[in-house]
Amino acid sequence: MIIISNNIFNIDTFINKYKPNDIEIDIITRMSLSKSLYEYDSLNQLQFELKLRNNIVIAAKKLNESNMSFKTFRKSICNLDYWDRTYEGGFVLKKGVTPSSAINDISINSSKYGTECSTAIIIIYYQALLNTFAEKDFNELFPKIQLMNWHYIDDALEDAGYLEKRSDYFPGDRRYFANPDVNPLKPEWQGENVIDLGNGLYFGHGIGIGNADEIIIELNKFRIKDAKLSAYLLDSAARLDFKNLADIYFNFLSSSTN
Repeated sequence: MIIISNNIFNIDTFINKYKPNDIEIDIITRMSLSKSLYEYDSLNQLQFELKLRNNIVIAAKKLNESNMSFKTFRKSICNLDYWDRTYEGGFVLKKGVTPSSAINDISINSSKYGTECSTAIIIIYYQALLNTFAEKDFNELFPKIQLMNWHYIDDALEDAGYLEKRSDYFPGDRRYFANPDVNPLKPEWQGENVIDLGNGLYFGHGIGIGNADEIIIELNKFRIKDAKLSAYLLDSAARLDFKNLADIYFNFLSSSTN
């Protein structure tokens, strides 16, 4: 059930008035039918979440179509005109480079980048946020960017690092496939971070787009000999703090109109 300003949300009225796309309709339908409460202070908060979730899905699909390669952190690569590569294999925004131009370069010059699935998820988040916020607001909000994993993520995005059991899963969520019997010589395949694309599909960098069974089949190729345990999808998800990001977004919007 969706509650906005202490009132039950009418999904039919919303759809007729605002004409959301298929992904957004999928999300609000799942929320409305859920036994869990999804509460918002305003309709703007909900609309922002729908927009950002949709942009996360779009960014994931675009990354899948790009030429960014899958590489371990030890062998990761980036465009050194925009990023400095750390000794751990992450990428730090180069001094004097605007954050938006560096994030855009990952799409423009994708063949110059290669990394693991966790970094790909972080990249997807930033690309989605850049397509949601005005460019100047994005640059102000994220003046320093480090791309690697949840240990180096910006404070505004830190919730994406925490997988929690959920009663519902939505497009734009981060999910995780674990591979308990992974070959120790291939530790990069101990699991796969994915973005939920809706309709039972997921995107994971290095594997691509597929349903749960297809991703499990790929992960199982990297198990030890005579493995007894299959890879599996965890019954948990991580998601951004959409309400906080919405408040930041509308604060920027309010400041620009004053």
